[in-house]
Amino acid sequence: MDLDRLAAVHLFPVRHHSPRSSATLRAYLDEVRPKAIFVEGPSDATELLEALVDPKTVPPVAILGYRTDGTPASSLWPFAAYSPEYVAVKWAFEHGARVELIDVPVGMTLAPFEGATVGHDDAEDPGGHEREGDAERGGDADEGGDGPASVEEAQESIYEACARARGFRSFEEFWEASFEAPRYEPRSFREALLAYADLARGDGDRLVHRARDAYMARQILERMGPDLAPREVAAVLGAAHAAAFAARDVDPALEARLPAPVPCAVTLIPFSFPRLSEQLGYGAGNRAPQYYQRAHDAGGDFRRATLEVLIDFTEHLRLRGFMASLADTIEAFRLAVALAELRGKAEPGLDEVREATIATMCRGDATHVDGFLWPAVIGRSVGRVGSRIGKNSLQEEFWREVRERRLPATDAPESFRLSLTNQVEVGTSVLLHRLRIAKIPYAAYAGTRRSGFAARRRGQATQEVPADELLGQLSETWEAQWTPATDVALVEKIVLGDTLEQVATRLLEEDLAACHTTGEAADVLLNGVLASSARAVAAALRACDEFAAGDSDLPSLARACRAFAGLASFGSSRSLSSLGDGVIAPMLEKTFARAVLRVHGGCTGSDEAVAAAKEALRTLHDVALSQPIVDRRAWLDAARGLVDSEAVNPTASGLACGLLYLAQAIDDAEVARVVGLRLGGAAEPEAAASFLAGFLEVNALVLVKSRPVVEALDAFLRGIAPERFKDTLPVLRRAFAGLGATERRYLLENVLAARKLGDKARAAQAVLLEKDRERLKEMSEDLSQAMDDLDELL
Repeated sequence: MDLDRLAAVHLFPVRHHSPRSSATLRAYLDEVRPKAIFVEGPSDATELLEALVDPKTVPPVAILGYRTDGTPASSLWPFAAYSPEYVAVKWAFEHGARVELIDVPVGMTLAPFEGATVGHDDAEDPGGHEREGDAERGGDADEGGDGPASVEEAQESIYEACARARGFRSFEEFWEASFEAPRYEPRSFREALLAYADLARGDGDRLVHRARDAYMARQILERMGPDLAPREVAAVLGAAHAAAFAARDVDPALEARLPAPVPCAVTLIPFSFPRLSEQLGYGAGNRAPQYYQRAHDAGGDFRRATLEVLIDFTEHLRLRGFMASLADTIEAFRLAVALAELRGKAEPGLDEVREATIATMCRGDATHVDGFLWPAVIGRSVGRVGSRIGKNSLQEEFWREVRERRLPATDAPESFRLSLTNQVEVGTSVLLHRLRIAKIPYAAYAGTRRSGFAARRRGQATQEVPADELLGQLSETWEAQWTPATDVALVEKIVLGDTLEQVATRLLEEDLAACHTTGEAADVLLNGVLASSARAVAAALRACDEFAAGDSDLPSLARACRAFAGLASFGSSRSLSSLGDGVIAPMLEKTFARAVLRVHGGCTGSDEAVAAAKEALRTLHDVALSQPIVDRRAWLDAARGLVDSEAVNPTASGLACGLLYLAQAIDDAEVARVVGLRLGGAAEPEAAASFLAGFLEVNALVLVKSRPVVEALDAFLRGIAPERFKDTLPVLRRAFAGLGATERRYLLENVLAARKLGDKARAAQAVLLEKDRERLKEMSEDLSQAMDDLDELL
């Protein structure tokens, strides 16, 4: 490898997404006017460069590389208008120069490399997390300095050392003062950045990047060939790569350490300013893309960018009713410039903007700065890809639906509500559920409003609303946000189908193949209805019928009953009338009958073993009361069997008793008899206390308002032998733990009435109002004992 020839090339080091690097690079290219420009980037994406600089393509955009062998993996190479690589490519097309990307191909980037991935300078998790592999490799000097890979490093990094040596508080402040703000001549900027990169590239483990050095060096020399002289070639590279080439520090043997490429493809997708921001976790980004875009548009004038930000912030304050004038803006600008001069900076940066704004316009209060200024300097711009790069069918469908349905298309969360009485908005709901099932990150639940059968179910967290409850909603509230990860997922999911319906159906069928119980198949059925996938629904119905025939798991059967009940009540609102009541109703009847037959067996065992069965009892009870097509009498008989059985878990018996009482299937006299029997002297205290816990679990307020129930409870508590009371106390405390203030008040009133202590209780209340503690001690010991008993339990 001819390293002398390589070093003679016009090597231009850059920091990714740096306005000053872009401005000086363009000036340098105007000066040397190369015939060929080689740019750091995946070599197999060179064909995308024409589309990248197409007039209809608006940065920020990103090259997306993704695996096509079934393994989910992808990587992004973002470009802003002020990214040096973008400026180099654009200059080449404007001047008729040859331009190519020369870094390792995507397939090699995503291949395993000694336990990690090869990665690249801009490798980014689309979800906004830190760059993949940084924690293992240490700092990445290839970017001309991105700060330390982890704030928890035990030793000071070269970046922190540079900032400290120059007297700056952070690396970003050092970078702005040393490289971003000063108006360098192109050659002096090149020399300064090469010197810095030569120092920084020794920090951390650069094995993978040295292997990339060898690959890119070979690519440059081979593509130059004998026809191009070094002076006719420019190479635009991360600063550490350029420094290695200039120092002839390249080991060709290391290229063999790179892994074999995996099958991959590349395309161009929109990107956004929030994803370029390092504040949202992007290691190769900068603190404020919109601010740097302003500086770029002003020809690298950071004073102009600072003034524009301050004017915007002044308008923000005035719109919200604060006193802010042009004089305040001017004063803040002067202070920002003065602070920069005091710190030895050629022009103000973000730190000066923030501090000057707080000191002048906000009178020392940082609330509005942090709430508005930072989002303003980060920006919300989303790029656009020109027509040269055709979107795949999933992307086309997604963006068409977003436009036609007027859904959010910005990289900022927006909430909206869908009325499910409107067929157009039902269609929007179907779209969002298809995206949810396909695991395409775009929209998430932000709230629900339920009715009918679903309203009788107990509350659920909004992000964990079961699919059966979604059927009964009058409306859905969603929070949507487009991010680059949305398009990444749309590209990756194309292997599953050409439409979102096909993708959702394929994934539902995979879920169905993994099912082993009726309840699991019913969940797939419900998702199939929400996604309006007739094929998945038909397959799930067959699976439910097959599983139910041999399913002996009570919770699973109850879950299926809940699903069928929801479909029977609300399925037509999802435009799946082709299912017909003739299909759902028989399934509900058969599954319910099978579940009722397994009630007794499912409720035997320890408290932990029957926890799921108790929820199943609630479900079957709700279905029995809400669906006239099921055998309600069979359920009531099965529940009464639990109440009378000594073989089942006592908490299940108590729960069944409470359910029957609330359904008025047993009256006060009967419930008093059952409770008295269960809590009578012949019963084991622990079992009796467990029965009580299950009984109160249903609806404690209704039960404690019943005088006969409270009298039986009081008799039970008074009848426990002192030597057994300590063993029973933990169960009793759990039983009464759910009682609120209202329930406790009714319980106390009924206890006092049962012991005929009403007059003494009123006297005690008068004593308390008079705050005469001594007279209370002289009151009836019966009243004191009653209160002591309740205090012990409650």
